Amino acid sequence: MSPLSLPRLLRLALRQLLRDARAGELRVLFFALLIAVAASTAIGYFGARLNGAMLLRATEFLGADLLLSGSTPATPEQLERGTRLGLRHAQGVEFSSVIAGDGGIQLSSVKAVDDPYPLRGTLRSALQPLGEEHIGGGPAPGEAWVEARLLTALDLKIGDSIDVGMKSLRLSRVLTFEPDRAGDFYSLTPRVLMNLADLQATKVVQPGSRVRYLDFWSGPADALGRYGQAVKPGLAPNQRLEDARSGNRQIGGALGRAERYLNLASLAAILLAGVAVALSANRFASRRFDASALLRCLGLSRREALGLFGLQLTLIGLLASLVGALAGWLAQSALFVLLGDLLPMGVPGGGLKPALAGIATGLVALAGFALPTLAALGRVPPLRVLRRDLLPVPLASWAVYGAALLALGLIMWRLSLDLRLTLALLGGGLAASLLLGGLLLLGLRSLRRLMARSALPWRLGLGQLLRHPLAAAGQSLAFGLILLAMALIALLRGELLDSWRERLPADAPNQFVLNVLPAEKDAFEARVAALSPRHAPLYPVIPGRLVQINDEPVKARVSKDSRGERATQRDLSLTWAADLPAENRLVAGDWWSDVRPGELPGVSVESGLAENLGLALGDRLTFNIAGMTRDVRVTSLREVNWDNFQPNFFMIFQPGTLADLPTTYMTSFYLPPGHDRELVELSRAFPAVTLLQVEAILAQVRDILAQVTLAVEFVLLFVLAAGLAVLFAGLQATLDERIRQGALLRALGAERRLLLRARSAEFALLGASSGVLAALGCEVVSSLLYTYAFDLHWRPHPWLLLLPVLGAALVMAAGLFGTRRALTASPLTVLREA
Repeated sequence: MSPLSLPRLLRLALRQLLRDARAGELRVLFFALLIAVAASTAIGYFGARLNGAMLLRATEFLGADLLLSGSTPATPEQLERGTRLGLRHAQGVEFSSVIAGDGGIQLSSVKAVDDPYPLRGTLRSALQPLGEEHIGGGPAPGEAWVEARLLTALDLKIGDSIDVGMKSLRLSRVLTFEPDRAGDFYSLTPRVLMNLADLQATKVVQPGSRVRYLDFWSGPADALGRYGQAVKPGLAPNQRLEDARSGNRQIGGALGRAERYLNLASLAAILLAGVAVALSANRFASRRFDASALLRCLGLSRREALGLFGLQLTLIGLLASLVGALAGWLAQSALFVLLGDLLPMGVPGGGLKPALAGIATGLVALAGFALPTLAALGRVPPLRVLRRDLLPVPLASWAVYGAALLALGLIMWRLSLDLRLTLALLGGGLAASLLLGGLLLLGLRSLRRLMARSALPWRLGLGQLLRHPLAAAGQSLAFGLILLAMALIALLRGELLDSWRERLPADAPNQFVLNVLPAEKDAFEARVAALSPRHAPLYPVIPGRLVQINDEPVKARVSKDSRGERATQRDLSLTWAADLPAENRLVAGDWWSDVRPGELPGVSVESGLAENLGLALGDRLTFNIAGMTRDVRVTSLREVNWDNFQPNFFMIFQPGTLADLPTTYMTSFYLPPGHDRELVELSRAFPAVTLLQVEAILAQVRDILAQVTLAVEFVLLFVLAAGLAVLFAGLQATLDERIRQGALLRALGAERRLLLRARSAEFALLGASSGVLAALGCEVVSSLLYTYAFDLHWRPHPWLLLLPVLGAALVMAAGLFGTRRALTASPLTVLREA
């Protein structure tokens, strides 16, 4: 027989697929792949679009998609590069200047912007303090918008004039919101917003002036990416390129946490679908041993037989992947319609990348989980036509598990999962599987003693499990994996997100207070205590710069664009405290001890900054504070919760170290809604105090939390669908044997009711054991995730004890439905085929 060409093999494969389309294993394999691709595509689209929507909202706090800032203007090449890429551009200049009015002078922070500013978000203003807000617009040439606290400080009103350098500007509106200032907690002076066209006339900006030049860029993501790649290598030491993540710590942290939650849920759904693919592919191969032997007898070579069945799987995979990608796209589109009220306008569409990535995920899962079993079809001996007990030589275990692990690695790489998160999930799952699988085998063997005293239905059900204990243990582990994944996602939806919500309670501080004078400290603290139900302590603050580490210049120990460089290129807010602040945790060293004669006083350093600077306990740090140097030694390292909207510090000094230096105080407090007038009165009573509202950032982080909560619930549906696919794939894998056993028992006189009760007992026991495994495994995996991935306190979950009951009910219902053919098949037909 001449070798078959590829077109002929393809036609033969297609005909056999159409003939076998009603086979149970093909349906389960098809839908398992469809679910894997649909879950991956939907989550990919949802994650990309949700991330785009959240970044779109977050860019409002930057005033643009990208911000290029520096103490010198952007170079012509940097500006020309953005213009060539078609990006929108706006410019601004920030500086400090003394503002003069009829009532006196006030040091202020001045920002001059051109007409396109802001490119993201909007300015808000009012005609009078506490007046109705107007959205949009900007100061025209010759005008200035100012914060209400400048009006209070200089006893001005709208319509008066102020002098900025040599230029007189008319006050036209009260500035109530400036998008890119939402995260600037440490600006101590009132804001003045003016038009960039008036800047030259002020003659304030001269060579050597302390000025911050701002270039705002906005446009398509790919063009922004190319601009960033082109500009970053040539940035000067005094320039910085920021996006929404790096520009605001709270927003960046919320976005990062949201992505980790979604990717974890995505991995659970894809893993379950992969297990279903493996189980279905195994039955697909075992049911075609006879067909492969017959084809070999008719002249097909081993390679052609393997190619024929490989083409069948490929056709199934391509069809399921295309349908799954379409289903995933439709699912996420429907969800975004439901989320319309929570999302900004113009959410990006996501492109084709998530669909292609979803199809690739499905094909990789098919290759990794199905090809090892498919390879057996090429090694079926032709003699099996006469001797059906002959089986192909199995592949080496390393090849089977290696292919599956390679597929898992590729999927995880595609999801870009955090290494610690991945290792915690897979390591915990593997440890739980090995431990609980061994316990399950021991438990099954101990059940033999109960069989003699059990009723006939229980003996039949237990006998089915005890006949193949390894297969029963494998099924129980597979079903337990379903329950474990669903329970883990429930924990994800519940406790993990609740713990995040607890970090951001409804009464989280929404007002930051700076520049409280020592003479006013007690009076201000009493006033805030009467006004706010929740407020932080007042911390002393002194600006100072770290200049040396162990007598070595600090610049020699930091890399460009690192957190350490940003912290050492500016004055830090230094403080001292006798007690460890709330939500700070010591990770090394001890809190203060008495300073012995000749010893340096201590300083506690935030652990992340210490890592960037290469600091260790006992290192000597030199600070420049108000023109004087102070030496201290590192006595402890702290972890700091930067997301709590309370005053946090990189450096906390030992009490008494800075007591001889002039200081101010800072704090934060929660102001309930409807108390804006009290806030104005507080500002008038303490005119030197700076009050900053951060309610906009709080609202943004809460919006992200609401979106992530809905996203995890959405992913849970795919996890449930993938779990059901695993369940039915596992049942299909044993369906042929169950049909033969049922036919034999019915031929021997067993009633259908007896078989039904035996099946119920078997599946109830299997489901209960799976629930026990899932409960224990979920505790193991969640403890690892809490400890090593999410840095949360773990505690037992008593509600997981419901999983054995849920598992018994779910597996029994699905088992009876999936194996109903074993109760209805004709005994005569089955025995003849056997």
